[in-house]
Amino acid sequence: MPVPESISDIPFNANPQKSRKGLDRVWHAAGYSIAGLRAGWQETAFRQEALASLVLIPVAFWLARSWVEAALLAGSVLIVMIVELLNTGIETAIDRIGPEWHDLSKRAKDMGSAAVLLSLVLSGSIWFAAIFQRFVA
Repeated sequence: MPVPESISDIPFNANPQKSRKGLDRVWHAAGYSIAGLRAGWQETAFRQEALASLVLIPVAFWLARSWVEAALLAGSVLIVMIVELLNTGIETAIDRIGPEWHDLSKRAKDMGSAAVLLSLVLSGSIWFAAIFQRFVA
């Protein structure tokens, strides 16, 4: 295959995965998602959050006074896991570029970490409000 001279020389549909349609696309996408969860499981933080979710999500349905509140509590736990996976993806992509230190690599990793922190603060705030409402108010 000849090397393209510019990005505009690369066909838009160069990825053979883009030609998949219907259930074939869904089947392959599900496989990639499972592979992503397996890769995430290799990370200590994701494992801790996943194991915590096994406890917190059932507790959310016990603690909540409505389905909306239960969805907010359980959803906040899932948001933390989602952001952790995205952060791990950022870190993995940066690490693939090379092991040398670079300011932009550090910034990208720091921002991913900050996103995880903010998701934890959001989740903690939602849980605090629900616990306060249930036991104090």
